[in-house]
Amino acid sequence: MEPFVANAWLPAARRARHRRALALLAALSVLGASPQRAHACASCGCTLSADAAMGYSALPGWRLSVEYDYIDQDELRSGTQAVSGVPAGTELEHQTINQYVTTGLSYTPNSSWNLTLLIPYVIRSHSTYGTYDPTQPLPELSRSFSSSLGDVKLIASYQGFLPTNNLGVQLGVKLPTGQYGTAVEFYSGPNAGSPLDASLQPGTGSTDIIVGAYYYQAISQNFDAFVNAQFQAAVKQRMDQPGNDYRPGNSTTVSFGLRYEGNARVVPQLQMNLLHKAPDEGALADLQNTAGSVVYVSPGITAQLSGRFHVFAFAQLPVYSNLYGFQLFPRWTASAGVTYAF
Repeated sequence: MEPFVANAWLPAARRARHRRALALLAALSVLGASPQRAHACASCGCTLSADAAMGYSALPGWRLSVEYDYIDQDELRSGTQAVSGVPAGTELEHQTINQYVTTGLSYTPNSSWNLTLLIPYVIRSHSTYGTYDPTQPLPELSRSFSSSLGDVKLIASYQGFLPTNNLGVQLGVKLPTGQYGTAVEFYSGPNAGSPLDASLQPGTGSTDIIVGAYYYQAISQNFDAFVNAQFQAAVKQRMDQPGNDYRPGNSTTVSFGLRYEGNARVVPQLQMNLLHKAPDEGALADLQNTAGSVVYVSPGITAQLSGRFHVFAFAQLPVYSNLYGFQLFPRWTASAGVTYAF
C-alpha cells in the first residue's frame, strides 16, 4: 500500500519534520474547534475525509473508488441537547435516513496534479408529523422517498509546493445535477402531493465553488498525521425568483487525525471531523432550523487486499452538536469504501 508519499521518506527526514508537523496540526485543531454552524440535513451528512481514509498519494495514474455512507437521523435535538418535543407551531419531524453511494474517478498525470470527479447517488426517506399542535392528537406521518443522482463535484488539486508533495490546495465546482426545489413530494400522509423541503431534495439547484487545502506528515517511525480544510459556497442558483428562491448556506469542513503505519497492509486510523454551515437563504429555505455546529470522532481502518485494491470502513460518533432550532440528528453514522488504482 502506498497511501502516503511519506512512506518512502528516510527516518531522519521524519524526525526533522516532526515538530513542524505537530505545530501545524495543533494550530489547525484550534481553528476547527471554533464555534461552527451547519445545515439541518447537511450538518448530519458525511463529514469523513475519504482522501485521508485512503491516504493521499502523488503516484501517477488513475484511481476508481466507490464509497457508501449511511446516516440515520432519528434523534430530535436543539442547541446542545436532545429534546422530547417542539413548541406549538413548529414542525415535528420523525426520521430521515440518508444513504449515499459516491463513485469517484481520479487522474494524477504527475506528482503535482490531481483531478477528481465525484458522482453521488442519493437514497433518502423522510417522515414528519407536520406542524405540532398540542391541542390535537398527533396526525398520521407524512412520508417521502427519493432515489436519484445527486450533485456532481469536480475538484482539481495541486501539491507541487514541496519536494515531498505533501502540501496541497484544491479548487473545484459542484454542479446542479440533482433534483432540487420542489421535485420530490410526499407520497403518503396529510402532506401527500406537497413538495419536500428544499434542503431535503437530492440536489440544491446551485452551482458552488469549492476551495481547500491539505497537509500530511510522518511524525514518528509508525505514525502519520494529516489535516485538511474545505470551504464551499453557492455562487449561482437556479431558483432565484422572488418568492421561489433558495440558496444553501456556506459550509466549512475541517478534519485532522492520525494513521498507524506499522503494518502497510492494515492501517488503523482516527479522525476528528468538524463542520460549520451558515443558514440556508430564500423563500423556500427553513431559516430557523438550518444552522448549527457538529463534531465527530471517527475511528476506522484501511486494508490492502492486493497491490492495487484497497478497502476502508469507519464509524462516526458525534461528540458535540449545537444546532439552531429543532433538528433531527444521527446517533452514529457509518462509511465504507473501495478503491482500485490502475
